[in-house]
Amino acid sequence: MSARILLAYATRYGSTQQVAEAIANKLRESGLVVDLEPMRQVRTLAGYGAVVLGAPLYVLHWHKEAHDFLSKHQEALGKQPVAIFALGPLHDDEAERQGSREQLDKELAKFPWLVPVAIEVFGGKYDPAKLHFSDKLIASLPASPLHNVPAGDVRNWTAIDAWASNLPAKLELKKATA
Repeated sequence: MSARILLAYATRYGSTQQVAEAIANKLRESGLVVDLEPMRQVRTLAGYGAVVLGAPLYVLHWHKEAHDFLSKHQEALGKQPVAIFALGPLHDDEAERQGSREQLDKELAKFPWLVPVAIEVFGGKYDPAKLHFSDKLIASLPASPLHNVPAGDVRNWTAIDAWASNLPAKLELKKATA
């Protein structure tokens, strides 16, 4: 199978993009050709041997661009290996991580045709001082899961690196030849 990979991401505040960049760099170190693009800019999946998708879980939902991407590219995604990662938990807590994984599984269940070869949830990054106005409003509500959550970054770069290192085998890709 072709070694060219599309790594498409959606991000709200840039954290998922940073993780996508780290994964793309690790895949490139493995000898693979990786195109890194925001999901909203991807027009076609032609020419790719695999697709890696990354998007955050935010206030109990997966990023809207991820839903749109899966719907738009359903036919092509059904014909090639797909790996998915999400950023979710805002604390280094196994129960919260498991809750985020269950949330992602619920979101992916909306696309029963999709059978990813790898799925992972990583901790996220959150800074209430950088929220857009509408997100500040949501976070200020006592019922919001973001109410009074302090700033934090629980992205585990070692785990991200390890997951990316295992992707070529799961995607069944061969290194590019000169």
